[in-house]
Amino acid sequence: MLFAAALVGITPPPRDGLAEAHAPAAPSPPPAIVPEAAPAEPAPTPQPAPAPAPAPGPAAAAAIPAPKPKPAPAPFVVRRILDIPGPMRHGSWVWDDAGVPPGEIVVTVDLAAQTMSVFRGGYEIGAAVIIYGATDKPTPTGTFPISQKKRHHISNLYGAPMPYMLRLTNDGVAIHASEVEWGNATHGCIGLPPEFAAKLFGEAELGTRVIVTDGKHMALPSA
Repeated sequence: MLFAAALVGITPPPRDGLAEAHAPAAPSPPPAIVPEAAPAEPAPTPQPAPAPAPAPGPAAAAAIPAPKPKPAPAPFVVRRILDIPGPMRHGSWVWDDAGVPPGEIVVTVDLAAQTMSVFRGGYEIGAAVIIYGATDKPTPTGTFPISQKKRHHISNLYGAPMPYMLRLTNDGVAIHASEVEWGNATHGCIGLPPEFAAKLFGEAELGTRVIVTDGKHMALPSA
């Protein structure tokens, strides 16, 4: 840069044989100053796309409280039995609920005595002679809640009519109207005179207890 500046305005000597005078040399343009390029900014590092927000999950299920145990049924107490004069025979029955207040219906069956009693609130309102299961198809003993009521029913197993059916077990044992005669038996069901079966059907509800025993008698409370 300094050398170029010292030559400005000086005429060089003429060459041999030449009388031509030279005009002063035009000053040399200063060298172009190329601006120094700014350092390139580093390319931005690609950032991963943000993960989509998780969809809101279902609300946490509310804690389900444990079911409360069902209260035990009230103990069955016999308060009165019907005054039935004379012995009962196959096909006979008695029904008398006059003056008996509303109350829980409980049905008792004694296979040994071949009888059924219907109680309302502990007061006997009906009694009848029954037929029951033969030796190869015995009627089970125990306490059974009525699980189904059907006015007109046909046996799924035997195709026989079972009017006023009150189901006791899932394998077909039920109370129903039947021909209650000496020597008749059932396939495990409890057969009743049709008129008595109709009255019981009107009183009994789903869940009504039926207590079947074989020779056990209910005790009356002492006065």
